[in-house]
Amino acid sequence: MSNKIVTDLKHLASNAAGEKGLEVVGIKFNASKIPLTIQVQIRQKNGMDVSLEDCALFSTPMGEAIELSQLLNSPYVLEISSPGLRDVLQSDREYDTFKGFPIEVLFRNKENSELLKSGLLHARTKAHLIINIKGRISKIPRKDVIEVRLTNPTG
Repeated sequence: MSNKIVTDLKHLASNAAGEKGLEVVGIKFNASKIPLTIQVQIRQKNGMDVSLEDCALFSTPMGEAIELSQLLNSPYVLEISSPGLRDVLQSDREYDTFKGFPIEVLFRNKENSELLKSGLLHARTKAHLIINIKGRISKIPRKDVIEVRLTNPTG
């Protein structure tokens, strides 16, 4: 029954989010807690950060949708949040924000082998990803980069 509830909650959340310019990233339903806990993670469709106000504004229509659906017949706690920080960098904004942070870069070399380099993010230009590896600057052509992931300082 729990899977059906999660599916129904996703449907309710997606409808409520769409009306607010948001999208649902994930839903967790924890029936083992008393009261039940429903966690809904949202993000803005336009790529902007989710604010506390966004979460608060989404909470009311989501709660009303759950009540109107009569999906649950016991008390529950509804938690709305953003998904938090992704560890894979994608947008220019993320690259600018995390300059100087430790990263791992998965890329293809000239022989088409996959390699992994670790260092500090220095910059990303139109042509290269530039990282600082123990004080030495390394340029990796952007066309060869597969993934750039934030890491902790110890790797």
